[in-house]
Amino acid sequence: MHRSLLRPLLATLLLFGTLFGSVPAWAAVTITFWSHELGNSFPHAFFTLRGVQDGGGPPVDVNYGFTAKSVSPALLMGSVAGRLDISRPFYIGTSDAQFAVVLTDAQYAQVLILIAAWDDKIGDGRYNLNDRNCIHFVKEAARIAGLTNLDYPKLMKKPRSYLQAVAAANPDRVAVIHMHGKAYLASLPPLTAAPVSVAAAPAPVAMIQPLPAH
Repeated sequence: MHRSLLRPLLATLLLFGTLFGSVPAWAAVTITFWSHELGNSFPHAFFTLRGVQDGGGPPVDVNYGFTAKSVSPALLMGSVAGRLDISRPFYIGTSDAQFAVVLTDAQYAQVLILIAAWDDKIGDGRYNLNDRNCIHFVKEAARIAGLTNLDYPKLMKKPRSYLQAVAAANPDRVAVIHMHGKAYLASLPPLTAAPVSVAAAPAPVAMIQPLPAH
């Protein structure tokens, strides 16, 4: 089977594996897109990278968001200093996993370039609530992952609604998760240092309660 046709199938199998426990480890690096809707915590949209590159190497298990360095009225006036944000496990656990995409090694390398480009230490750390916020950051990661129909101007300050719109516009390219973070993290299989074969998807044994649509 051609690799481009295999990846959507692989994403589906990986999702079944994480939900029902049949896949011992993730093949390839998977990018998962998250939203966070609680109070003034930032970033409100971010992504995780988890798995092992097809070419081999150590396991990857990291997350990145983009946020302003400080929350002040200056956010409403224009551009301010921004930074990459690494979320703590508790923050991820109180966020919502929306959907995932299995990356090629080349796409994974491009995501790393994106991260460096938005890093205030080595790239452009400018944050703008209207045109360079956390959603714009994950939007560029989604573009690298091969997703299309990413432009929703009215949703660029609504992370959950934006990510759900992207998932709905790319039904054949994403594995929809739609789970609260704590439950999703608990469902993930352990990572191993070597790529593994993906087992056949099992028959569902339980129904995951979906998050409410917004």
